[in-house]
Amino acid sequence: MRKDMLMIDGLQYVNWNRQLFKEAQKSGVHTIHVTIAYWENIRETLENIGTWNRHFINNSDLIMPVHQAADILEAQRLGKVGIIFGFQNCSPIEDDVKMVEILHQLGVRIMQLSYNNQSFLATGCYEEQDGGITRFGRQVIKEMNRVGMVIDMSHSAEKSTLEAIDISERPIAITHANPSFFHNALRNKSDTVLRAIGESEGMLGFSMYPFHLKNGSDCTLEDFCMMIAQTAEMIGIDRIGIGSDLCLNWDYKTLEWMRSGRWTTSVDHGEGSADKLSWPEQPVWFKGAEDFHKVAKGLEDHGFKEVDVAKVMGRNWLSFFEKSFSGSLIKS
Repeated sequence: MRKDMLMIDGLQYVNWNRQLFKEAQKSGVHTIHVTIAYWENIRETLENIGTWNRHFINNSDLIMPVHQAADILEAQRLGKVGIIFGFQNCSPIEDDVKMVEILHQLGVRIMQLSYNNQSFLATGCYEEQDGGITRFGRQVIKEMNRVGMVIDMSHSAEKSTLEAIDISERPIAITHANPSFFHNALRNKSDTVLRAIGESEGMLGFSMYPFHLKNGSDCTLEDFCMMIAQTAEMIGIDRIGIGSDLCLNWDYKTLEWMRSGRWTTSVDHGEGSADKLSWPEQPVWFKGAEDFHKVAKGLEDHGFKEVDVAKVMGRNWLSFFEKSFSGSLIKS
């Protein structure tokens, strides 16, 4: 396994500080898509972007923003961690399609159309009825395509996801989820969705979040790599990457915020246990960014060729972002 292998994480939600930036930089991960909004409105999102701007100033020796795919390679060259801004919900744009361009100008490059619930744009995976992409959603997809913002359907329901793939002029991403054939969680994706991602030249990022793994926290690296191999056979080696969904340095109240936001006055326990008020424990082979090399070695041990390991660990995301962040290239 090459020590200079490009490594990109398609999704993390970390309560960042300088020590965690140091650990990420030391790990060899070159770029991370970071969540900067779940349920926040536009003002709260601007506050979060302002906080990140201070991070870039105060930790300029460790991190840098990624606005174009070329910035990923520059981060690798400089030995820094590239940071891609993303939303796990569409709440920051509120009811105004013009916010897409404004937020893109502020560095946002990825946005989910829904987070578990019905949004203004699409249906979330926890709803009983899936109405698909809304009228507003169609306009937002068109605007995201125009400016170069990736459509992410990780937390969206099936009909909405398939319609987004069909409507979008660019390939979409599922940045952090696993196949339902591996583990039948509500947020994992069916064979139909996986094949649609493959046929449309989209991307699937495999998640290490325990509730999306077979046997949860006890999932083995061997089983995880077998899942990747089976998915590669189904949709192609060029369509897959890692989106670890790594969550670090948060208390349980933050987990409640992720699930419940402001839409309920009670606690939505989601896929977690209501009896254990804590974050789920990570599998032993992936506790943090420092374990990315373990995943690469696991793929190698499973029989993946070196070139294919490199694709899964980062090269596929780079190719996808080269097309997605550009203002010119669209899906044929």
